[in-house]
Amino acid sequence: MRLSAALHTETAQKPKTAIVMLNMGGPQTVDEVGAYLHRIMTDRDMIQLPVQSRLGPWIASRRTDEVKKKYMEIGGGSPILKWTNLQGSMLTKALDQMLPESAPHKHYVAFRYVPPFTDETFEQLEKDGIERAVIFSQYPQYSCATTGSSLNAIADFYRKRQIPQNIKFSMIERWPTHPLLAKVFTERIKEKLEKFDSSLRNDVLIMFTAHSLPLKAVSRGDTYPHEVAATVAATMNELKLPNPHRLVWQSKVGPLPWLQPYTDDAIKAYSKQGRKHLILVPIAFVNEHIETLHELDIEYCEELAHEAGVIQIERASAPNDHPIFIAALADVVAKHLTNGPRVSKQFLSRCPHCVSERCKSSKEFFRKLCSQSSLKDQTYA
Repeated sequence: MRLSAALHTETAQKPKTAIVMLNMGGPQTVDEVGAYLHRIMTDRDMIQLPVQSRLGPWIASRRTDEVKKKYMEIGGGSPILKWTNLQGSMLTKALDQMLPESAPHKHYVAFRYVPPFTDETFEQLEKDGIERAVIFSQYPQYSCATTGSSLNAIADFYRKRQIPQNIKFSMIERWPTHPLLAKVFTERIKEKLEKFDSSLRNDVLIMFTAHSLPLKAVSRGDTYPHEVAATVAATMNELKLPNPHRLVWQSKVGPLPWLQPYTDDAIKAYSKQGRKHLILVPIAFVNEHIETLHELDIEYCEELAHEAGVIQIERASAPNDHPIFIAALADVVAKHLTNGPRVSKQFLSRCPHCVSERCKSSKEFFRKLCSQSSLKDQTYA
């Protein structure tokens, strides 16, 4: 028994396959808010502002106290790291059972704007002696501003150092129409529909809400809007209920025009139309954070809905640790490990109006990074 435990401990210390979970991240304490906002507002991958080197820090500084207050109202910090670690632990446990040949699997978190930062994560990955690394975006729908920014950070890291030849890399950069993703959103919607009187349940308006995007990015050809819409369509197809639904957009930042209709404006407009029973579904978020816990729950469902005369509004929970969602994560990764592709042709294709040399060089970097050996060498089938 002691030998078995010792062997288990030794194996656990030497993971074979890394699942690197990419996300924006969120400040765990209010003391991190200022630096967090500064990184976002000065990152041209995330948001492009005129005279960004001056305007970005000014916006970040001006918003810091307000955003600190919001984090205090949801418990003093973002729970996104807690949820990501929980999801990662459950994911790798499932993968160990599904794919013992590539086990042990270990999850790593690579946040863009708060610790654990990308550089720290990939340094640790190398120290752990990983043989295979799957870069796995936790944004199901791809955008140059979110997944693209995280991938650019990885490319930046390896431009400063030699790429480890003993690690075989691949990536999952989008998974918007996975059937289990649609199924978990369906279950989350059903949970909230049960809270409405049965006589009006089929008439409740389902409002799918996602983080908005600057129109400049939409016009360039960013795939995010149609991938979000694809998730909505897949969810409604799975739901198989007669409820009306719409896709709306939240969390606009800065002075430039963004994708509309905005979620708050839509709530007010629907109330004026007589639509007084609503469900908000955060369709592009896989765990709770400030956009769900404060913007949706407090600003919209509590304050705005009351002012607008909404009779009943519910907010569907994010996937979080729902068993179907963990099954979705595991299925996405297992199929990728078994069948690839190492890097998708969709990722390697640029937007039609892209003129960014940074984007071009980043895609070329990942094309080379993920083709260091043949697909057959990369699978454990």
